[in-house]
Amino acid sequence: MRTRHLLTSRPHPVLLSIVIPIYHEQNALPYLGERLTLCLPFFGCETEVLLVNDGSVDDSLDHLVRWAQEERCVRVLNFARNFGHQAACTAGMDEARGEAVVLIDADLQDPPEVIADMLVEYRKGYDVVYGKRTSREGETAFKRLTAWAFYRLMRRLIHPDLPADVGDFRLISRSCLDAVKSMRETHRFLRGMITWVGFPQTAVTYARSARMAGETKYPISKMLRLAWTAAVSFSPKPLRVSFLLGFMVAAIGIAQAVNAVIRSSRLYVVPGWSSSIVVTCLIGGAILISIGVLGEYVGRIFEASKERPIYLIASRVEPEPVAVQMAALARMGAEHDR
Repeated sequence: MRTRHLLTSRPHPVLLSIVIPIYHEQNALPYLGERLTLCLPFFGCETEVLLVNDGSVDDSLDHLVRWAQEERCVRVLNFARNFGHQAACTAGMDEARGEAVVLIDADLQDPPEVIADMLVEYRKGYDVVYGKRTSREGETAFKRLTAWAFYRLMRRLIHPDLPADVGDFRLISRSCLDAVKSMRETHRFLRGMITWVGFPQTAVTYARSARMAGETKYPISKMLRLAWTAAVSFSPKPLRVSFLLGFMVAAIGIAQAVNAVIRSSRLYVVPGWSSSIVVTCLIGGAILISIGVLGEYVGRIFEASKERPIYLIASRVEPEPVAVQMAALARMGAEHDR
């Protein structure tokens, strides 16, 4: 059950930051630049575009540098290596200067035109406005089924308020962003973190388009890895499941023991070999599974205890914003008048 909030209308943001993680998107970047450039005038405020290159080995970085040289609103952060999608989003959120920040992927499956609708909800007082998919064009039935199961499983394991059929595409206010930035966990699941901090949240719906170019960066294997990371990082439920598994195995062992006693009381010779092997394998398997789950938690505690940075930035392309230039010129003019 969601907390009720008092909504207070707010003005349009003076500066909007759009954070886009990039990983092997050389084919999609020309389309992204053209589409986003067309959308910027409709947002009704000054906009900065933060492009985070997550260790791409293709020509993505060259495209990003050219884009930054052509458009003064574009800033590029280049990672020292591949740190992952969630780390790239985190870097963009850390560097964003806007009063409102939008997370969006580079493949144009999440249309940038929806940002205008998000800003309408932002002005109503919502601190998080996420994009909710009503359809998924260009995806197989298997992909749609696994995505449906993924979101429902995450609601069970992480947080009951985690919105279904919602990715990382969302607008976040500065107050909510500051709360999320205070959470410096090593293993990150931003959708769960943003849900956990609370704040007024709402959705805008849209039809998800087919990928403009390139290949998906989230095949089923990566989706399962993200689900496991989210579950172990956010919830003790896997440990509870292993406890339940141990209880079930113990119940099977007790049932086998009762069965052997009953058969012995009827003067029936119990061979015992098959039942012993079954029980031994079940108990051994349950113990190994439980140790493995526990080991995942211990391993993550070990990694977090090192306090290594979430990401490392190797280089930047950051043209001075026009607003900063204007302010500097105004200061120089005032000093000259004196």
